[in-house]
Amino acid sequence: MSTLSLATLNVWGTRGDWSGRRDVLTREFAELAPDLITLQETIVTADYDQTGEFLDPAYHVVHQAARESDGQGITTASRWPIGWIEEIDLHLTTRATDFACTALITEVLAPEPIGRIWLANHFPDWQLDHEQERRLQAAATAHILEDLATKEPGHVLVAGDFDAEADADSMRFWTGKHVVNDFSVCYRDAWASAHPTEPGHTFVPGNPHSNDWDWPYRRIDYILIRCAPHGGPTLAVTACHRILDHPHNTVSDHYGLLAELALPPTPTR
Repeated sequence: MSTLSLATLNVWGTRGDWSGRRDVLTREFAELAPDLITLQETIVTADYDQTGEFLDPAYHVVHQAARESDGQGITTASRWPIGWIEEIDLHLTTRATDFACTALITEVLAPEPIGRIWLANHFPDWQLDHEQERRLQAAATAHILEDLATKEPGHVLVAGDFDAEADADSMRFWTGKHVVNDFSVCYRDAWASAHPTEPGHTFVPGNPHSNDWDWPYRRIDYILIRCAPHGGPTLAVTACHRILDHPHNTVSDHYGLLAELALPPTPTR
């Protein structure tokens, strides 16, 4: 196995017509059949698991533990077994309250030749004026990923609802164009790799589930791949699609993304 697919979607909890949305989610995820999935705004309580209503039970599923009072949080699913799990509390300033901002890191034990994958479901602050928090939260997640990948090498993927556009400090940090507290990393943006001239908006007023008439951020959902020493990502982006973005299958106030990744050719000097 030298390819994989990764999907990300903000599920929007059980808002709106959940029974109708659930049926669409069940059908669409069965057809897309991604190998890895990161979900945001899922509802999980002691006696209810929203994702169990639309995901194939064959997936290995990990839920964020520290959730909001109504059970809202994030969830990661994998076709392959999951090893190490780490949950990062992203309440890093006094303003980061009343929201389950976190990063859920899972060690995915994919078959060779791909092998180990460190997958981070990243869910920072959403408030428009919290770019300071998002920048610090990005660095906090990246620090942990660097430590894990150094001790146990593998591919590193980050996906989720980042609530920031590509030119924001937090996203520029992820893509190697900004430094946070003398620390820097470089990840490849899957959408930008596959569609360098297209906007890739995932949060738009034209979405029938949108509640805001002029939210200033439009491309806020991402799939990122950590770059290798030779300069390119350790997994090549062969395609990146927007999903659940048509009138017949829009299920959330976000559109989702699906990236198709493959082992790249061996670099030469």
